[in-house]
Amino acid sequence: DALPIFVVGGPGSGKGTQCEKIVAKYGYTHLSTGDLLREEVHSGSERGKKLAAIMEKGELVPLDTVLDMLKDAMVAKADVSKGFLIDGYPREVKQGVEFEKKITAPTLLLYIDAGSETMVKRLLKRGETSGRADDNEETIKKRLETYYKATEPVIAMYEGRGIVRKINAEGNVDSVFAQVCKAVDAIN
Repeated sequence: DALPIFVVGGPGSGKGTQCEKIVAKYGYTHLSTGDLLREEVHSGSERGKKLAAIMEKGELVPLDTVLDMLKDAMVAKADVSKGFLIDGYPREVKQGVEFEKKITAPTLLLYIDAGSETMVKRLLKRGETSGRADDNEETIKKRLETYYKATEPVIAMYEGRGIVRKINAEGNVDSVFAQVCKAVDAIN
């Protein structure tokens, strides 16, 4: 069974980019809770409309909804995937605990760590071209605040198990990826 790797990092830390590179090199399936949620919103479904309202306020989506979407996506790819990158998850301790109850335990947590100034700069740059409603300075600051408050206890919980690999994400894409490869190679 392909064990999941949790990939945690603030908005704009570069975790999405690193996940793409892991997929290309290792054949993992990249599951971004953000992408799954955005796809649901774009589908125009009833659930999508509710999610849109929550996301526009910069609030967190209910845990059960996220877990159901993750589980469905993992089951759909179980036969063809070498492993799963769960991107942007868990955002709070309870999410990690519930994920393990309903799905499985992670084999590794990659902590893509960039400073808040770097993240704000990257997100504002992305906002120039992304068309994402949440890439504006006010929402970005709120997202960072939410992220730090929720994530610190998550990192602490998994550090206690010795599965956290902290990646310095201040450098360029390739120097960050070199650190990521070292962590992933160690479990393969």
